[in-house]
Amino acid sequence: MTSPTIPAPLRTKRWTLTVDLFEEGDDTRAHAVLETPERTLEGNGSSHRNPHDTEIADIGDEYAAGRALVELGRQLLRAGAVDAAAEEDGRFG
Repeated sequence: MTSPTIPAPLRTKRWTLTVDLFEEGDDTRAHAVLETPERTLEGNGSSHRNPHDTEIADIGDEYAAGRALVELGRQLLRAGAVDAAAEEDGRFG
């Protein structure tokens, strides 16, 4: 008779993301900071409202924050590729 397999405990990590928005007239800037136990990454984004468009602050916030997060995403993908290459070469850790 075989004993039941006990699953390994779930490993949980927490990454903290902060997005600060700065509005000045028709311009919005976003600064995003991602903190992990291994590194801190920062991304920036901006938006400018067309003077002919209706003034709705949330739209500028969304564009600026989205662009900052896209920049962070690119950095994360680049970091993963570098770490994977280092692991493959035996240089990681």
